[in-house]
Amino acid sequence: MMKNSLRIFLLAGLIIFSKSLLAQFSAEITASDLKKEIGYLASDSLKGRKPGTPGDTSAAAYIRDCFNKAGIKLLFDKGFQKFEVVADVKAGTNNSFAFAGSGDLIPGTDFTPLSFSATASATAGVVFAGYGFELNLDSLKWNDYKNLDVKGKWVMILRGDPEPDKSNSFFIPYEQERSKVLTAKDKGAAGVFLVSPSDIEKKDVIMHLQYDKSPSDAGLPVFSITRALADKLLASMNYTVAALETEMKDNHKPVSLLLGTIVKANAEIIKTKVITQNVAGIITGTDPVLKNEYVIIGAHFDHLGMGGEGSGSRAPETPAIHNGADDNASGTAGVIELAQKLAANRDQLKRSVVVVAFTGEEMGLLGSKEFVSKPPVDLKKVNAMVNLDMIGRFNKETKTISISGTGTSTESDSILKVLEKKRDFKVTHSSDGYGPSDHASFYSENMPVFYFTTGVHDQYHTPADDADLIDYDGEVAVLDLVYALVNNVSNGKKLIFHEAGSKQGTKYSRNLKVTLGIVPDMVSSDNDGLRVDGVRAGGPADKAGIVKGDRIVSIEGQTVTNIYDYMARLGTLKPGQVASVEIVRKNKKQVLIVQF
Repeated sequence: MMKNSLRIFLLAGLIIFSKSLLAQFSAEITASDLKKEIGYLASDSLKGRKPGTPGDTSAAAYIRDCFNKAGIKLLFDKGFQKFEVVADVKAGTNNSFAFAGSGDLIPGTDFTPLSFSATASATAGVVFAGYGFELNLDSLKWNDYKNLDVKGKWVMILRGDPEPDKSNSFFIPYEQERSKVLTAKDKGAAGVFLVSPSDIEKKDVIMHLQYDKSPSDAGLPVFSITRALADKLLASMNYTVAALETEMKDNHKPVSLLLGTIVKANAEIIKTKVITQNVAGIITGTDPVLKNEYVIIGAHFDHLGMGGEGSGSRAPETPAIHNGADDNASGTAGVIELAQKLAANRDQLKRSVVVVAFTGEEMGLLGSKEFVSKPPVDLKKVNAMVNLDMIGRFNKETKTISISGTGTSTESDSILKVLEKKRDFKVTHSSDGYGPSDHASFYSENMPVFYFTTGVHDQYHTPADDADLIDYDGEVAVLDLVYALVNNVSNGKKLIFHEAGSKQGTKYSRNLKVTLGIVPDMVSSDNDGLRVDGVRAGGPADKAGIVKGDRIVSIEGQTVTNIYDYMARLGTLKPGQVASVEIVRKNKKQVLIVQF
């Protein structure tokens, strides 16, 4: 009898203890819970949650534990979808640069390989090819390569253009360093030296070796060199960089030179690869049929770490912890709160709800791209994706939440207009499904999306984006609307996807006169062509027979190895032009004819 009483007592104690644990996670969405969650995610201890750092790992573990304790079934490997990313590039120890009379040149001072340089070497003669342009446009004609044989040689090029003081110069779309290097590569160059003219750098210094967030390289060695070093190479022709710069600007004509110097140089770039992870779980719906359809709620939890040059910080000159309270601890905490409330009320859900915290958004939507490429559920059965990115800072004057993607299903606007009634804030709609956040990865896969944000502010991407500036009551009000929307799309009729806006980001297309109508793979480092991640219905690619999964390897006979090559090739085409596009499909090459 005594033993039975003891068992009953212990069992009761365990039940009380379990309930006390669950009580730590209120089913209701509250300002105090948000304050606790954002307070942790945006704390100095996590040091800005940069992918691959201890702070990133701790944040992911915290989110996973919140899902787990709310009774949410964890997906992938105990909630973690792990994958590898390139976090940084650095110069190796085997960088060298020498020629007769060069003296001892110092890596990192006199010269440096650039982040998109291949690890490679060459011993070759040198040519000077002006600004590195080969332009034959109606509005602009300039050819630095006319009557200049650069095959097998180092090509020395000035950065920028001959109209540095002209804000609307026609040269501007073509002055990117990668584009200039690609032109030299097309001409058969062994490698490239880039020199900063005085209009770009008053001091004679090399470019900073900073990661440009693309793991693909140029396929040949690329160095930044000082003007003093360039002057040594030009000495045999009695020229200096300053004299060439002045001559080309004053006469508005190219100057190209064949130099008599042989340079032996080696570039070594070390890519730092790290493991990071998405965090995901699922709340299974109750309807026997509809539980096999899904609503996805997501937010990115990564941020800029310690900031610094090349990080995306708006204050790069002073490395400091970028806590990212609004961007995007606010959205991540919102997903946690929604997940807890949905799990507590799972009997009200017909469709299943997937909750996910993405990493790598600040590095180019890497986490959401990984998620859609290796999804834990059938993406064709996703009714909608809801993305929360910066939802904690209402503008005090307008107090407005922006919802993008409202044109990505025929029902979105009408659903929202009902749910928005009697809110104490304003709501604006934007139909476009593409945008600078993780929902873009889902829209590219033909899913209706809803992107919630209260917008940017003065502290955006600075060390000042801290938890004490969050409008916690305002975020509760936003999440109440999101919760109502999730319930609607979980229990309502199937949304009909509708294309709304380009599926190609404006970052890459703003200077183009034509578009192929594809979703390009912007992060692959394979250098074996540009993978097509999606095709716009009725666009030039679709009409030509290009399909998702194809790899574009050339346009008009010009090699394409990555996104930069692709955009440069498109930049040479005109509306109405017919062009050949070579693709690889299932290991077989095909040439398709595209009408732009």
